[in-house]
Amino acid sequence: MAKITYRHPNGTETVVDVPVPNTVMRGAKINNIDGIEAQCGGSAQCGTCHVYIDEANALPLPAMHESEDDVLYGTAAPRRATSRLSCQLPVSEEIDGLVVHLPETQS
Repeated sequence: MAKITYRHPNGTETVVDVPVPNTVMRGAKINNIDGIEAQCGGSAQCGTCHVYIDEANALPLPAMHESEDDVLYGTAAPRRATSRLSCQLPVSEEIDGLVVHLPETQS
């Protein structure tokens, strides 16, 4: 289980416990968090689960795969240095406390 914070564009935060094994995207979906559409269901093809990793993050996240990198160039919200697809971020106890910022739009 990992506690994940989803920070909405208006500044509100939703903090949920996400069971292992899931992804940050799936954690948002099972907890009914607005702001993650996940139209492709987690196959890194649509970019509608785009998030920004909090700049203060020091938790270990997996390296970005080439396919994720490609999809991030076509997201509705601007790509930043901290952009990731939440479907490509597996939940583990090592990322307990992760904070992700939701973009203004996903489509």
